[in-house]
Amino acid sequence: MSDSSTITVTPGATPAAVSVVDVDFCYGSSLALKNISVDIEKNKVTAFIGPSGCGKSTLLRCINRMNDEIPGTRIAKGSILVNGSDIYDRNVDVARLRMEVGMVFQKSNAFPRSIFENVAYGLRVRGEKRAKVIAESVEKALRAAALWDEVRDRLHESGLGLSGGQQQRLCIARAIAVKPRIVLMDEPCSALDPIATMKVEELIWELRSDYTFVIVTHNMQQASRVSDRTAFFYLGELIEFDDTAKIFRNPTEKRTEDYISGRFG
Repeated sequence: MSDSSTITVTPGATPAAVSVVDVDFCYGSSLALKNISVDIEKNKVTAFIGPSGCGKSTLLRCINRMNDEIPGTRIAKGSILVNGSDIYDRNVDVARLRMEVGMVFQKSNAFPRSIFENVAYGLRVRGEKRAKVIAESVEKALRAAALWDEVRDRLHESGLGLSGGQQQRLCIARAIAVKPRIVLMDEPCSALDPIATMKVEELIWELRSDYTFVIVTHNMQQASRVSDRTAFFYLGELIEFDDTAKIFRNPTEKRTEDYISGRFG
């Protein structure tokens, strides 16, 4: 295996939902991402793996500009295209971008509202006022999130009364209710028990025909189970990006092999 610093990128045949092109990203004067280029394929699950502080969550948050909320952050070089459009163009409507690129966080963040209103929230923010359309969309999202049968008789109870795994699926339902093209997931199962984790993983796998998923995970088994392609990051650099089976069975870079085998990280 090569131990060079050359990034290994095998382009996929499917058109890219997200294209990251030569991106440097800074927190103040600190360079957090260095010359990152990666194409994320449509209707696939892409996993970002690597040790803590390697830049994978930073890149994830760049894709829907969540890093804008942190003072002093900036893309110092390069561009990020979502469905062909540069999302850092000064004319981009960030609120609309976040409708197109939904996000599910590490800790389930159900709102202190009813289950129904948790899912309806984004629709109302988007300006939808027709009660029938909202009700149909809520049901469709809850069904897609494999939660409808568990909550159909509890829609007007607080979402905070659900179990941790149910709350995370509620957050997924809320994210997909507005029909985003891309769903970002930052350690979505880290706070869940194995059974709830399995349900979320099954959900990701089932929904990938309708959505593009990008998932940050420290769990190597999870990355190997749910993703089609895997990107390995280390110290702010993209070391290797390829089909998941190849990354886990025959990585090109020694650093990738060392991380996956548990030699560091």
